[in-house]
Amino acid sequence: MPAYYVYEDSELLDFMKSGNEAAFDEIYRRHWHSLYHSAYYLLQDEAPAMDIVQDVFVWFWENRDHLVLTTLRGYLLMAVRYKVANYFRRQKVRAAFAAASILLAREEGSHEQALELKELKAVIASFTAELPDRCREVFQLSRQEHLSNREIARQLGISEKTVENQLTIALKKLRVRLGSMSLLM
Repeated sequence: MPAYYVYEDSELLDFMKSGNEAAFDEIYRRHWHSLYHSAYYLLQDEAPAMDIVQDVFVWFWENRDHLVLTTLRGYLLMAVRYKVANYFRRQKVRAAFAAASILLAREEGSHEQALELKELKAVIASFTAELPDRCREVFQLSRQEHLSNREIARQLGISEKTVENQLTIALKKLRVRLGSMSLLM
């Protein structure tokens, strides 16, 4: 068994592309620490930083056949930065949804607002029922069960990217539906 620590990143990448797990382990060992520090610096939170680095390496291994890159370290660092940006975007959407839910709950006090809320819930239920099966399932797990994209992906056995795509489709359709309703009111 060769000592992989003597190889350059480009050589390790070639070995890894042919399915060599030991070469991947060396890439992981060599770059994990700096990727984690990059993610932690941006997030200031250990658990999501570790999750993001793990996600990058899992994706990196699963897509090794399709990789075309010139600098391994730069590629991995950029992948971490994109994952962090996606994390912040998801957190912002969840915070907005939670704030809207709290606002709607507070507004249930008045009769008129209660009727509007009931109507909105009915529209969302009707909308949800019209979604394709997978999209509906992802939407319900996200918005009713309050599961993260990662949890939904694990539960359904699909990729996080698929979860993100299905939620994007559902939310765009919901915005259109709600927009057309406001025109009717």
